[in-house]
Amino acid sequence: MVGMGMGAALASAALAALGLLTAAWVLAVGGFGPVALPFGPPWGAMSLALDPLSGWFLLVLGAAGLPAALFAAASGLSRAQALLLPPFLLSMALVLLAADTVTLLLGFEAMSLLSWGIIAAGGHRRAARLYLGFATVSGVALLGMVAALAPSGFGFDAIRAAPPEGLRATLLLGLVLLGAGSKAGLVPLHPWLPVAHPAAPTALSALMSAAMVKIALYVLLRVTVDLAGPAQPAWWGVPFLVLGAVTALWGAIRANLEADMKAVLACSTLENVGLLAIALGLCLMFRGSDLRPLAALALSALLLHALVHACFKTLLFLGAGAVATLAGTRDPDRLGGLIHRMPWVAGLMGIAAASAAALPPFAGFSSEWLLLQSLLQSWRLAEMSFQLLGAAALAAAGMAAALAAAAMLRLAGTVFLGRPRTPRAAGAGEATGLMRLALLLPGGFLVLLSVLAGPALLLAGGAVRQLLGPVAQPPASGLTLLLPDGAALLSPVAVILVLALLLGLGFLAMRHLSPEAPATGPAWDCGFGPAPAHLPFGDVLTQPSAAGAAQPLRRMLGGVPMAVAERHDAATPGSPAPARLRLAMRDRAFPALIGPLTRLRRTLAREAERLRDLPLRGFVALSLLTLVALLALLAVLERLP
Repeated sequence: MVGMGMGAALASAALAALGLLTAAWVLAVGGFGPVALPFGPPWGAMSLALDPLSGWFLLVLGAAGLPAALFAAASGLSRAQALLLPPFLLSMALVLLAADTVTLLLGFEAMSLLSWGIIAAGGHRRAARLYLGFATVSGVALLGMVAALAPSGFGFDAIRAAPPEGLRATLLLGLVLLGAGSKAGLVPLHPWLPVAHPAAPTALSALMSAAMVKIALYVLLRVTVDLAGPAQPAWWGVPFLVLGAVTALWGAIRANLEADMKAVLACSTLENVGLLAIALGLCLMFRGSDLRPLAALALSALLLHALVHACFKTLLFLGAGAVATLAGTRDPDRLGGLIHRMPWVAGLMGIAAASAAALPPFAGFSSEWLLLQSLLQSWRLAEMSFQLLGAAALAAAGMAAALAAAAMLRLAGTVFLGRPRTPRAAGAGEATGLMRLALLLPGGFLVLLSVLAGPALLLAGGAVRQLLGPVAQPPASGLTLLLPDGAALLSPVAVILVLALLLGLGFLAMRHLSPEAPATGPAWDCGFGPAPAHLPFGDVLTQPSAAGAAQPLRRMLGGVPMAVAERHDAATPGSPAPARLRLAMRDRAFPALIGPLTRLRRTLAREAERLRDLPLRGFVALSLLTLVALLALLAVLERLP
C-alpha cells in the first residue's frame, strides 16, 4: 500500500512537472489550435487547445501540483486517495485544455467528483456530503451554461464568432457565476470550502486551495471575458465587484477566528478569491467603458495574484502539514516555540505568511499593489454608481488586506514563537528529504516572484492581449511595474534595497547606542510568578493563545460572518473551581442558505411520494403537461438572440 501510494504521488509529481514545462513553452513560444479527439458526443468530436490564457493557468496548476505531489510522497496517503491524485490533476488540466464547452464541462465535473472522492475516502462524511451538494449545484448550473451557449455552437471558435447577446447573455452570466462561483467559494456559496479543504489530506488541501479554486476562476474568466465577446456592457463587472468585496472581508474576518491551522488557511483562500473576483469585475467594467489600458491593469493584477496565491497557499498548507506530522497537532494552542526545532519550516512559512500579508518586498505585495492601483483608477468610469462601487470595494479590499496580515501574524506567532505548550511540541523534529524539498519549491518560486514580478507579467502578456486585443499590454517594463499613464510605479528591486539599507542603518545605530554586550535574563511573565517545577516548559497561561489573540476581533467583527454564542460561567465566591468560557460559532450562510434548501428538498420528496398514488389518467396528464412545457421552453430558447 505504501509503495502504491509513493508511486502514485511520484507519477503526479511527474505530471505536474510536465505541466510546468508545457506552460513555459506555451507562454514563451505559443500554443496550438483546436485538435479534434477521436471520440465525443453525437453532434461533434471533443477537442483540445492550448492558448496563452490556458497556458498561464497551467503554470499555476504546475506550481501548486509539483510540491503538493512531492509532499504526498513524503507524508503518505491512503490507497484510495493515492490512486485518485493523478486523475485529479489530469481533470484540472483537461479543463484548461478544453476547446469546447462539452470537454470543459466533462473536465470540471471529473474534478469535482474526484475531489469529493478524496474527501470521502478520508472518512469525513459531513464534509463530503456538504461538498457534494454544492458540487451538484455547480454542475447543474454549468450544464445550463453549456445550453445557453449551444445556439452559437459548442466549440470555442464558433462561440467567439457568434457570442450571446441580450437575454441569453444575461442568463449566461448568472449561470456561470452560480456554477463556477460556487466552486471558487464566492459568498454566499462558500460554506463548503472552510469545511472541505481542511478535511482533505494536506497535499490535497493544498491543491484544492491553491489550484482548484483557480480552475473555477479560469472558467469565469474564459466565459465572461473571452467567449461572451467584447461587446458586453460594463455592468457585467458589478456582481463580481460586489461579491468579491464581500467574500474578501468575510474570509479575512473568519481567518482571524478559526482555531485549526488548515481552517485558518482555508478562510484565507476565501479572502484571496474575493480579491481575484474584484480584479475580474474591474476588468469587465473597464472594458465595457472602453478603458482598455485600465482593463489590462486589472487583468494583469488578477493573473499575477493567481500565480502568487498558488505559491504561498501551497507553501502554507504544506508547512501546516509538516507541523501536524512532526509536532502531532494542528491546534496553535498546543504548539509554540517551533522556530527553534523546525527552523526550515518556520523560515519558509514565514516567507509565505509575509506574502499572504502583502508585506513588502514579498511577492504578495506586488500583486496586491496592482489590484489596489486598479481600484484607485475606478474614478475614471463614467457612471457615478460605478465610481462609488469602486470606492467601496477599495475600502473593503484595504480592510481585508489588513485583517489578512493580522491572521498571518496570529498564526505564525502562536505556532513558531514563544515557548512550547506541550511536550510533543518541545520534541518536534525538522522536515527532511522530500518533505523539505516540497517546501523549498514554492518558497523558491515566491523569492523569484518577489524580484521578477515584472518579467512574470511580461510572460502573461500573451493572455492579456488574447482577452483584450493586440494593443493591450501588461503594466510592466523590465523589473518595474507601472501604471499605463505612468502615474505610479513599483520597483521590487528598489524596495528590497531601501529596506535592506534601513535595516542595516538601524542595526548600526543600535550597536552604536548600545556598545556593551547584550545581557540575558528571565522573560517577563506578564505579572505571573515563576513556573512551578511540574511545568518544565513554562506556564502556558503567561503566553498569548490563539483564542485570546482572536478575542478582540471576534467581539468587534465576528458577528458579521459568524453567529457567535459566548457564555461565561464564573465560579461562585469562595470556590476554587476555574471560570469557564464557552464559545460556539457558526457561519451565517448555513441557516440562511442550507436551511431553505433542506426544507425545499423535504417538500419535493414529500410531493414526489404522492405521485405513487396517482391514477392512470393522472400519469397520462402529467406526461402530457411535461411534454408541453418542454416544447414551450424549446420555443423560448429558439427565440433568444
